[in-house]
Amino acid sequence: MNDAAAPEPTPAPARPTPRRARVRAPELVGRGGWLNTGGKELSLAELRGRIVILDFWTFCCINCLHVLDELRELEEKHRDTVVIVGVHSPKFVHEAEHQAVVDAVERYGVEHPVLDDPDLATWKQYAVRAWPTLVVIDPEGYVVAQHAGEGHAHAIERLVGELEAEHGAKGTLRRGDGPYVPPEPVATDLRFPGKALVLPGGNLLVSDTTRHQLVELAPDGESVVRRIGGDGQFKEPQGLALLPDGKVVVADTVHHALRTFDPVSGEIELIAGTGTQWWQGRPTSGPALDVDLSSPWDVAWWRGKVWIAMAGVHQLWTYDPETRTVEVAAGTTNEGLVDGPGAEAWFAQPSGLAATEDRLWVADSETSALRYVDTEGAVHTAVGTGLFDFGHRDGDAAQALLQHPLGVTALPDGSVAVSDTYNHALRRYDPASGQVTTLATELREPSDAVLVGDDIVVVESARHRLTRLRLPEEAVRVEAVAHRTRRAATEVAPGRLQLDVVFQAPAGQKLDTRYGPSTRLLVSSTPPELLLAGEGTGTDLARELALNPEVAEGVLHVSAMAASCDDDPDNEYPACHMHQQDWGVPVRIVEGGTARLPLVLAGMDSAEE
Repeated sequence: MNDAAAPEPTPAPARPTPRRARVRAPELVGRGGWLNTGGKELSLAELRGRIVILDFWTFCCINCLHVLDELRELEEKHRDTVVIVGVHSPKFVHEAEHQAVVDAVERYGVEHPVLDDPDLATWKQYAVRAWPTLVVIDPEGYVVAQHAGEGHAHAIERLVGELEAEHGAKGTLRRGDGPYVPPEPVATDLRFPGKALVLPGGNLLVSDTTRHQLVELAPDGESVVRRIGGDGQFKEPQGLALLPDGKVVVADTVHHALRTFDPVSGEIELIAGTGTQWWQGRPTSGPALDVDLSSPWDVAWWRGKVWIAMAGVHQLWTYDPETRTVEVAAGTTNEGLVDGPGAEAWFAQPSGLAATEDRLWVADSETSALRYVDTEGAVHTAVGTGLFDFGHRDGDAAQALLQHPLGVTALPDGSVAVSDTYNHALRRYDPASGQVTTLATELREPSDAVLVGDDIVVVESARHRLTRLRLPEEAVRVEAVAHRTRRAATEVAPGRLQLDVVFQAPAGQKLDTRYGPSTRLLVSSTPPELLLAGEGTGTDLARELALNPEVAEGVLHVSAMAASCDDDPDNEYPACHMHQQDWGVPVRIVEGGTARLPLVLAGMDSAEE
């Protein structure tokens, strides 16, 4: 891509640099302390002279993991001028545990300092409203940009170049090594394993996620038989499913692809995906090798097709080995919990699948829910209520609670075992009785389980091992606990609420209006009665909502997209970029609450400058 305009006989006057808001960056504070610094505490004063990018993330969030990958090239290219600081801001109770954050930093290969902020202190200081959010601080300590969601790396790259030139000329830019100190490596046979299956010969196959491999283990679940794909063929693989022909289909998660592994020949073959992450507007069906995927997390063989838990876009897809095609089977890409026909259902990061004759079970992680697809393609919820309610509570399924489950396993009696990841437990749901019980506790981030004879083998991801359990005849008794998200609700006034999604096209770009409106806004609510007016889809990023004063609290679901292209009249084919973010905003209706809800997609909210 060439950003430079063709030379002209008479030089055009230079465009004035847009005025940037001068907002002093609040200090970085977090009770959990600092990771990846060799034990040193960091402050903004110590980082003065560097361009600082704050990445507000939480490790449950697939969009946050996408942004980690988006930033890697920028991080390497500008290592002497830019310091990226991850601010870990938990959604779930488990994510507030310091060791869990330590594990996540290693699991996802985070190579910059991370502030563990379990109380959301820094999140509140920066008025962040969404995971992920990126905040850019200039070398003099002022906030100059904020971006929510994915797809902003190109804009930040451009801004970094401008800041390097501006502060290099002023003498306020300081180059040199950054504060990142890598942790000591740890030797184990597995490192954050994801999923497992039993091969026809009795050996176990495990996705060794952090080492980007598959590992075949002997039936004891400990002795390594062989390692597969350690030469870059996989990148953070997760789900595994045995096909009728004896091959194993692998969810190659960060490569956004599906591959098959032949246990007999050892051959690995790409069967779906282009290696590029799917974005809105791209094809959702067609020849499997021509269609982009987005973080496939698990796979299952059901009714003649490979079903795919497409965590990155909150959908279920299928791959047909006969036609070698893929298509969407359920989900709209909106994040939430909505049942009904597949084309109308909402999921939130589906991460585990298990097939029985008449149901495809789904561990829907971000809604802490167990759901299923019936043979007609309709989606139902067995356990779970929505994005912000979770905990560990047994009993009737209507009031039972899970916490970010990643796996589900069909049991011989028709019930299912749920790898209740953030509760460190193995749970059981019985469709016949409608009851939820606990089978085992004190596991460490279980992410999957497989049946081996009369035993169940659990993937203890954060203990880097497989653990064999005898299925108990009676449930384990646990003290019930219920939680809501750690994020505080926004207090809003009853009646009219002005929703403003703030989007400013990056420098050198403009909104792409060649084929019609370049922005889209979708608004809904849980419960639906919360909104009296303002729901639905439109192209204006500002909208007046009417809130029902008889509904005390709820969640506003806001999805925004904007397309921008290089602003170069001499370039017939300008490079274009999609910016998108989904917000789930908990709100509480109170007298005296705010009448305006600003959500920053990219730029700065001028009303707050």
